[in-house]
Amino acid sequence: MRLLLWLVALMAAAIGIAVTARFNPGNVVFFYPPYRIDLSLNFFTVLAAALFALLYALIRALRVTVQMPGRVAAYRRRKRERDGNKGLRDALKALFEGRFGHAEKAALRAAELPENEGLAALIGARAAHRMRQGARRDNWLASVAHDNAMKTARLMTMTELLVDDHQPEAALQAVAELNASGTRHIHALQWSMKAHQQAQNWPEVLRLVHTLDKHKALHPALSERLREMAYDALLSDSSHDAESILRVWSTVPAADRIQPYVAARAAGALNARGLHDEARTAAEAALAVQWDERVLRAYREAAPAAGSAALLAQIEHCEGWMKQHPTDPELALTLGSLCLKQKLWGKAQRYLEQALSDATEARMVREAHLKLAQLHEALVQPEQAAAHYRQCALASIL
Repeated sequence: MRLLLWLVALMAAAIGIAVTARFNPGNVVFFYPPYRIDLSLNFFTVLAAALFALLYALIRALRVTVQMPGRVAAYRRRKRERDGNKGLRDALKALFEGRFGHAEKAALRAAELPENEGLAALIGARAAHRMRQGARRDNWLASVAHDNAMKTARLMTMTELLVDDHQPEAALQAVAELNASGTRHIHALQWSMKAHQQAQNWPEVLRLVHTLDKHKALHPALSERLREMAYDALLSDSSHDAESILRVWSTVPAADRIQPYVAARAAGALNARGLHDEARTAAEAALAVQWDERVLRAYREAAPAAGSAALLAQIEHCEGWMKQHPTDPELALTLGSLCLKQKLWGKAQRYLEQALSDATEARMVREAHLKLAQLHEALVQPEQAAAHYRQCALASIL
Protein backbone atom coordinates (compact mmCIF):
# COMPACT_ATOMS: atom_id res chain seq x y z
CA MET A 1 0.00 0.00 0.00
CA ARG A 2 2.81 2.40 0.87
CA LEU A 3 4.59 1.58 -2.42
CA LEU A 4 1.41 2.28 -4.36
CA LEU A 5 1.04 5.65 -2.71
CA TRP A 6 4.66 6.51 -3.54
CA LEU A 7 4.09 5.56 -7.20
CA VAL A 8 0.95 7.68 -7.41
CA ALA A 9 2.80 10.62 -5.86
CA LEU A 10 5.73 10.28 -8.29
CA MET A 11 3.43 10.05 -11.28
CA ALA A 12 1.53 13.11 -10.11
CA ALA A 13 4.78 15.02 -9.65
CA ALA A 14 6.04 13.99 -13.09
CA ILE A 15 2.81 15.08 -14.75
CA GLY A 16 2.88 18.35 -12.90
CA ILE A 17 6.48 19.06 -13.90
CA ALA A 18 5.77 18.13 -17.57
CA VAL A 19 2.71 20.39 -17.79
CA THR A 20 4.50 23.25 -16.06
CA ALA A 21 7.56 22.94 -18.31
CA ARG A 22 5.43 22.79 -21.50
CA PHE A 23 3.57 25.99 -20.78
CA ASN A 24 6.52 27.84 -19.21
CA PRO A 25 7.51 30.73 -21.56
CA GLY A 26 10.30 31.98 -19.32
CA ASN A 27 13.95 32.24 -20.41
CA VAL A 28 17.34 33.07 -18.90
CA VAL A 29 19.86 35.43 -20.53
CA PHE A 30 23.58 35.62 -19.63
CA PHE A 31 25.43 38.79 -20.73
CA TYR A 32 29.20 38.96 -20.91
CA PRO A 33 29.95 41.68 -23.47
CA PRO A 34 30.25 41.15 -26.30
CA TYR A 35 28.67 37.76 -25.72
CA ARG A 36 25.06 36.88 -24.99
CA ILE A 37 23.66 33.48 -24.09
CA ASP A 38 19.92 32.77 -24.16
CA LEU A 39 18.55 29.72 -22.38
CA SER A 40 15.05 28.58 -21.75
CA LEU A 41 14.08 28.47 -18.11
CA ASN A 42 13.46 24.73 -18.33
CA PHE A 43 16.91 23.99 -19.75
CA PHE A 44 18.54 26.30 -17.20
CA THR A 45 16.77 24.46 -14.39
CA VAL A 46 17.96 21.08 -15.67
CA LEU A 47 21.49 22.42 -16.19
CA ALA A 48 21.61 23.92 -12.67
CA ALA A 49 20.43 20.65 -11.15
CA ALA A 50 23.07 18.69 -13.09
CA LEU A 51 25.80 21.16 -12.08
CA PHE A 52 24.73 20.90 -8.42
CA ALA A 53 24.82 17.10 -8.60
CA LEU A 54 28.31 17.17 -10.15
CA LEU A 55 29.65 19.60 -7.55
CA TYR A 56 28.11 17.55 -4.73
CA ALA A 57 29.72 14.37 -6.08
CA LEU A 58 33.13 16.06 -6.40
CA ILE A 59 33.01 17.54 -2.89
CA ARG A 60 31.87 14.26 -1.37
CA ALA A 61 34.62 12.36 -3.20
CA LEU A 62 37.19 14.87 -1.93
CA ARG A 63 35.85 14.57 1.60
CA VAL A 64 35.93 10.77 1.50
CA THR A 65 39.49 10.90 0.17
CA VAL A 66 40.59 13.20 3.01
CA GLN A 67 38.87 10.99 5.62
CA MET A 68 40.24 7.72 4.23
CA PRO A 69 43.34 7.45 6.52
CA GLY A 70 41.18 8.05 9.61
CA ARG A 71 38.63 5.51 8.45
CA VAL A 72 41.35 2.93 7.84
CA ALA A 73 42.80 3.60 11.28
CA ALA A 74 39.32 3.32 12.87
CA TYR A 75 38.70 0.05 11.01
CA ARG A 76 42.00 -1.37 12.22
CA ARG A 77 41.23 -0.22 15.76
CA ARG A 78 37.79 -1.83 15.68
CA LYS A 79 39.30 -5.03 14.28
CA ARG A 80 41.93 -5.04 17.01
CA GLU A 81 39.23 -4.53 19.65
CA ARG A 82 37.14 -7.34 18.18
CA ASP A 83 40.14 -9.67 18.11
CA GLY A 84 41.21 -8.68 21.63
CA ASN A 85 37.74 -9.09 23.10
CA LYS A 86 37.29 -12.40 21.30
CA GLY A 87 40.65 -13.54 22.68
CA LEU A 88 39.54 -12.54 26.21
CA ARG A 89 36.29 -14.48 25.86
CA ASP A 90 38.14 -17.50 24.47
CA ALA A 91 40.69 -17.33 27.29
CA LEU A 92 37.98 -17.29 29.97
CA LYS A 93 36.08 -20.11 28.29
CA ALA A 94 39.22 -22.27 27.95
CA LEU A 95 40.22 -21.56 31.57
CA PHE A 96 36.84 -22.70 32.88
CA GLU A 97 36.98 -25.74 30.62
CA GLY A 98 40.37 -26.73 32.02
CA ARG A 99 42.16 -26.27 28.68
CA PHE A 100 44.95 -24.23 30.20
CA GLY A 101 47.27 -24.25 27.18
CA HIS A 102 44.52 -22.79 24.97
CA ALA A 103 43.66 -20.31 27.71
CA GLU A 104 47.22 -18.98 27.86
CA LYS A 105 47.44 -18.64 24.06
CA ALA A 106 44.11 -16.81 23.96
CA ALA A 107 45.31 -14.55 26.79
CA LEU A 108 48.31 -13.58 24.65
CA ARG A 109 45.93 -12.45 21.90
CA ALA A 110 43.73 -10.62 24.37
CA ALA A 111 46.72 -8.81 25.90
CA GLU A 112 47.38 -7.08 22.55
CA LEU A 113 44.47 -4.80 23.40
CA PRO A 114 45.64 -2.36 26.13
CA GLU A 115 42.23 -2.33 27.81
CA ASN A 116 42.38 -6.12 28.23
CA GLU A 117 46.04 -6.39 29.24
CA GLY A 118 45.41 -6.61 33.00
CA LEU A 119 42.65 -9.22 32.90
CA ALA A 120 44.45 -11.21 30.22
CA ALA A 121 47.59 -11.31 32.40
CA LEU A 122 45.64 -12.68 35.38
CA ILE A 123 44.01 -15.34 33.19
CA GLY A 124 47.40 -16.24 31.72
CA ALA A 125 48.92 -16.45 35.21
CA ARG A 126 46.19 -18.82 36.41
CA ALA A 127 46.52 -20.97 33.30
CA ALA A 128 50.33 -21.16 33.64
CA HIS A 129 49.97 -22.00 37.34
CA ARG A 130 47.63 -24.89 36.56
CA MET A 131 50.25 -26.24 34.17
CA ARG A 132 52.89 -25.91 36.94
CA GLN A 133 54.81 -23.29 34.98
CA GLY A 134 55.90 -21.06 37.84
CA ALA A 135 58.25 -18.88 35.80
CA ARG A 136 55.60 -18.08 33.19
CA ARG A 137 53.08 -17.41 35.96
CA ASP A 138 55.42 -14.91 37.61
CA ASN A 139 56.10 -13.23 34.26
CA TRP A 140 52.38 -12.77 33.66
CA LEU A 141 51.92 -11.23 37.10
CA ALA A 142 54.96 -9.00 36.70
CA SER A 143 53.58 -7.66 33.42
CA VAL A 144 50.75 -5.87 35.27
CA ALA A 145 52.73 -4.75 38.31
CA HIS A 146 52.63 -1.16 37.01
CA ASP A 147 48.84 -1.12 36.62
CA ASN A 148 47.37 0.48 39.76
CA ALA A 149 43.82 -0.30 38.62
CA MET A 150 44.66 -4.04 38.73
CA LYS A 151 46.68 -3.91 41.96
CA THR A 152 44.10 -5.54 44.24
CA ALA A 153 43.21 -8.22 41.68
CA ARG A 154 46.90 -8.95 41.06
CA LEU A 155 47.75 -9.25 44.76
CA MET A 156 44.73 -11.45 45.46
CA THR A 157 45.68 -13.71 42.55
CA MET A 158 49.30 -13.83 43.72
CA THR A 159 48.23 -14.78 47.24
CA GLU A 160 45.93 -17.55 46.06
CA LEU A 161 48.41 -19.03 43.58
CA LEU A 162 51.38 -18.86 45.96
CA VAL A 163 49.42 -20.51 48.76
CA ASP A 164 48.38 -23.24 46.35
CA ASP A 165 52.06 -23.60 45.39
CA HIS A 166 53.04 -23.88 49.10
CA GLN A 167 55.07 -20.67 49.15
CA PRO A 168 53.66 -19.10 52.33
CA GLU A 169 56.44 -16.51 52.77
CA ALA A 170 55.88 -15.03 49.31
CA ALA A 171 52.11 -15.23 49.79
CA LEU A 172 52.37 -13.33 53.09
CA GLN A 173 54.41 -10.62 51.37
CA ALA A 174 51.56 -10.17 48.89
CA VAL A 175 49.09 -10.08 51.80
CA ALA A 176 51.19 -7.43 53.56
CA GLU A 177 51.23 -5.31 50.39
CA LEU A 178 47.49 -5.78 50.05
CA ASN A 179 46.90 -4.70 53.66
CA ALA A 180 49.18 -1.70 53.18
CA SER A 181 46.91 -0.49 50.38
CA GLY A 182 43.98 -0.51 52.80
CA THR A 183 42.17 -3.43 51.17
CA ARG A 184 40.74 -5.85 53.70
CA HIS A 185 37.92 -8.15 52.69
CA ILE A 186 36.78 -11.63 53.61
CA HIS A 187 38.41 -13.48 50.72
CA ALA A 188 41.76 -11.83 51.46
CA LEU A 189 41.49 -12.86 55.12
CA GLN A 190 40.73 -16.46 54.13
CA TRP A 191 43.81 -16.74 51.92
CA SER A 192 45.91 -14.93 54.52
CA MET A 193 44.79 -17.52 57.08
CA LYS A 194 45.81 -20.37 54.76
CA ALA A 195 49.22 -18.76 54.20
CA HIS A 196 49.80 -18.38 57.95
CA GLN A 197 48.68 -21.98 58.42
CA GLN A 198 51.29 -23.18 55.92
CA ALA A 199 53.90 -21.00 57.63
CA GLN A 200 52.79 -22.51 60.99
CA ASN A 201 52.20 -19.06 62.41
CA TRP A 202 49.53 -20.36 64.76
CA PRO A 203 48.81 -17.22 66.84
CA GLU A 204 47.96 -15.37 63.63
CA VAL A 205 45.86 -18.31 62.43
CA LEU A 206 43.84 -18.12 65.66
CA ARG A 207 43.36 -14.37 65.26
CA LEU A 208 42.15 -14.74 61.68
CA VAL A 209 39.85 -17.63 62.57
CA HIS A 210 38.31 -15.45 65.27
CA THR A 211 37.84 -12.59 62.76
CA LEU A 212 36.33 -14.86 60.13
CA ASP A 213 33.99 -16.41 62.69
CA LYS A 214 32.62 -12.93 63.41
CA HIS A 215 31.69 -12.58 59.72
CA LYS A 216 30.39 -16.20 59.54
CA ALA A 217 32.91 -16.84 56.77
CA LEU A 218 34.01 -20.27 58.04
CA HIS A 219 32.03 -23.46 58.46
CA PRO A 220 31.78 -24.24 62.20
CA ALA A 221 33.43 -27.63 61.71
CA LEU A 222 36.35 -26.07 59.83
CA SER A 223 36.70 -23.32 62.42
CA GLU A 224 36.81 -25.86 65.25
CA ARG A 225 39.34 -28.00 63.39
CA LEU A 226 41.62 -25.02 62.74
CA ARG A 227 41.47 -23.98 66.37
CA GLU A 228 42.26 -27.52 67.46
CA MET A 229 45.26 -27.69 65.11
CA ALA A 230 46.53 -24.30 66.26
CA TYR A 231 46.22 -25.03 69.98
CA ASP A 232 47.68 -28.50 69.51
CA ALA A 233 50.73 -26.99 67.81
CA LEU A 234 51.11 -24.18 70.33
CA LEU A 235 50.73 -26.34 73.42
CA SER A 236 52.67 -29.34 72.11
CA ASP A 237 55.80 -27.36 71.29
CA SER A 238 58.61 -29.18 73.09
CA SER A 239 60.70 -26.01 73.27
CA HIS A 240 58.39 -24.56 75.94
CA ASP A 241 59.52 -24.63 79.54
CA ALA A 242 57.22 -24.12 82.52
CA GLU A 243 57.33 -20.34 82.30
CA SER A 244 56.74 -20.11 78.56
CA ILE A 245 53.88 -22.65 78.60
CA LEU A 246 52.17 -20.58 81.28
CA ARG A 247 52.68 -17.50 79.15
CA VAL A 248 51.11 -19.24 76.16
CA TRP A 249 48.21 -20.48 78.28
CA SER A 250 47.56 -16.96 79.59
CA THR A 251 47.02 -15.71 76.03
CA VAL A 252 44.24 -18.23 75.34
CA PRO A 253 40.81 -16.55 75.50
CA ALA A 254 38.48 -17.70 78.29
CA ALA A 255 35.93 -18.99 75.77
CA ASP A 256 38.55 -21.29 74.24
CA ARG A 257 39.99 -22.50 77.55
CA ILE A 258 36.84 -24.44 78.37
CA GLN A 259 36.79 -26.24 75.03
CA PRO A 260 37.55 -29.93 75.72
CA TYR A 261 40.33 -30.33 73.15
CA VAL A 262 42.05 -27.15 74.35
CA ALA A 263 41.71 -27.98 78.03
CA ALA A 264 42.91 -31.58 77.52
CA ARG A 265 45.93 -30.47 75.51
CA ALA A 266 46.77 -27.69 77.95
CA ALA A 267 46.44 -29.95 80.98
CA GLY A 268 48.70 -32.52 79.34
CA ALA A 269 51.30 -29.84 78.54
CA LEU A 270 51.14 -28.44 82.06
CA ASN A 271 51.45 -31.93 83.58
CA ALA A 272 54.49 -32.64 81.43
CA ARG A 273 56.23 -29.62 82.96
CA GLY A 274 55.24 -30.41 86.55
CA LEU A 275 52.55 -27.73 86.78
CA HIS A 276 49.92 -30.07 88.21
CA ASP A 277 47.99 -27.42 90.14
CA GLU A 278 47.47 -25.38 86.98
CA ALA A 279 46.57 -28.53 85.03
CA ARG A 280 43.90 -29.46 87.60
CA THR A 281 42.47 -25.95 87.52
CA ALA A 282 42.24 -25.98 83.73
CA ALA A 283 40.62 -29.43 83.66
CA GLU A 284 38.10 -28.63 86.39
CA ALA A 285 36.99 -25.43 84.62
CA ALA A 286 36.43 -27.32 81.37
CA LEU A 287 34.64 -30.27 83.02
CA ALA A 288 32.30 -27.89 84.80
CA VAL A 289 31.05 -26.71 81.41
CA GLN A 290 31.28 -29.86 79.26
CA TRP A 291 31.98 -33.44 80.26
CA ASP A 292 34.78 -35.01 78.23
CA GLU A 293 36.89 -38.14 78.75
CA ARG A 294 40.04 -36.55 77.34
CA VAL A 295 39.94 -33.79 79.95
CA LEU A 296 39.16 -36.31 82.67
CA ARG A 297 42.16 -38.40 81.66
CA ALA A 298 44.42 -35.35 81.90
CA TYR A 299 42.84 -34.54 85.26
CA ARG A 300 43.77 -38.03 86.49
CA GLU A 301 47.38 -37.51 85.41
CA ALA A 302 47.50 -34.24 87.38
CA ALA A 303 47.16 -36.03 90.74
CA PRO A 304 49.50 -34.58 93.40
CA ALA A 305 51.51 -36.49 95.98
CA ALA A 306 49.74 -38.88 98.39
CA GLY A 307 48.46 -37.33 101.60
CA SER A 308 48.22 -33.81 100.20
CA ALA A 309 45.13 -31.67 100.60
CA ALA A 310 44.99 -31.24 96.82
CA LEU A 311 44.66 -35.00 96.30
CA LEU A 312 41.82 -35.21 98.83
CA ALA A 313 40.10 -32.29 97.12
CA GLN A 314 40.50 -34.08 93.81
CA ILE A 315 38.87 -37.23 95.23
CA GLU A 316 35.99 -35.13 96.56
CA HIS A 317 35.48 -33.58 93.11
CA CYS A 318 35.40 -37.00 91.50
CA GLU A 319 32.94 -38.36 94.08
CA GLY A 320 30.68 -35.40 93.35
CA TRP A 321 30.89 -36.10 89.61
CA MET A 322 30.09 -39.78 90.24
CA LYS A 323 26.61 -38.74 91.35
CA GLN A 324 26.07 -37.12 87.94
CA HIS A 325 27.86 -39.82 85.89
CA PRO A 326 27.49 -43.05 87.86
CA THR A 327 28.25 -45.37 84.92
CA ASP A 328 31.16 -43.51 83.40
CA PRO A 329 34.11 -45.97 83.25
CA GLU A 330 36.69 -43.20 82.77
CA LEU A 331 35.48 -41.44 85.90
CA ALA A 332 35.45 -44.71 87.87
CA LEU A 333 39.00 -45.42 86.68
CA THR A 334 40.07 -41.90 87.69
CA LEU A 335 38.49 -42.13 91.13
CA GLY A 336 39.94 -45.62 91.69
CA SER A 337 43.42 -44.41 90.67
CA LEU A 338 43.21 -41.43 93.02
CA CYS A 339 42.01 -43.60 95.92
CA LEU A 340 44.84 -46.05 95.20
CA LYS A 341 47.34 -43.22 95.41
CA GLN A 342 45.78 -42.07 98.69
CA LYS A 343 45.84 -45.72 99.91
CA LEU A 344 42.09 -45.93 100.32
CA TRP A 345 42.20 -49.60 99.41
CA GLY A 346 38.51 -50.43 99.66
CA LYS A 347 37.31 -47.50 97.62
CA ALA A 348 40.11 -48.00 95.12
CA GLN A 349 39.21 -51.65 94.55
CA ARG A 350 35.48 -50.91 94.23
CA TYR A 351 35.90 -48.13 91.68
CA LEU A 352 38.58 -49.97 89.68
CA GLU A 353 36.43 -53.07 89.43
CA GLN A 354 33.49 -50.88 88.35
CA ALA A 355 35.67 -49.33 85.67
CA LEU A 356 36.74 -52.79 84.54
CA SER A 357 33.14 -54.00 84.24
CA ASP A 358 31.94 -50.87 82.37
CA ALA A 359 35.02 -50.34 80.17
CA THR A 360 34.52 -50.48 76.41
CA GLU A 361 38.06 -49.62 75.31
CA ALA A 362 41.12 -51.86 75.51
CA ARG A 363 43.08 -48.95 76.95
CA MET A 364 40.78 -48.66 79.97
CA VAL A 365 40.71 -52.43 80.48
CA ARG A 366 44.49 -52.57 80.42
CA GLU A 367 44.88 -49.65 82.83
CA ALA A 368 42.22 -50.98 85.24
CA HIS A 369 43.95 -54.39 85.39
CA LEU A 370 47.30 -52.69 85.99
CA LYS A 371 45.93 -50.54 88.82
CA LEU A 372 44.25 -53.57 90.41
CA ALA A 373 47.50 -55.52 90.17
CA GLN A 374 49.33 -52.69 91.93
CA LEU A 375 46.61 -52.59 94.61
CA HIS A 376 46.90 -56.34 95.31
CA GLU A 377 50.68 -56.03 95.41
CA ALA A 378 50.33 -53.31 98.04
CA LEU A 379 47.99 -55.60 100.00
CA VAL A 380 50.49 -58.49 99.68
CA GLN A 381 48.16 -60.61 97.55
CA PRO A 382 50.57 -61.96 94.94
CA GLU A 383 48.18 -64.41 93.28
CA GLN A 384 45.52 -61.79 92.57
CA ALA A 385 48.20 -59.35 91.47
CA ALA A 386 49.68 -61.92 89.05
CA ALA A 387 46.22 -62.64 87.62
CA HIS A 388 45.63 -58.96 86.88
CA TYR A 389 49.10 -58.60 85.36
CA ARG A 390 48.31 -61.49 83.03
CA GLN A 391 44.99 -59.90 82.06
CA CYS A 392 46.78 -56.60 81.46
CA ALA A 393 49.30 -58.34 79.17
CA LEU A 394 46.49 -60.04 77.23
CA ALA A 395 44.67 -56.74 76.83
CA SER A 396 47.89 -55.19 75.49
CA ILE A 397 48.23 -57.96 72.88
CA LEU A 398 44.60 -57.68 71.81
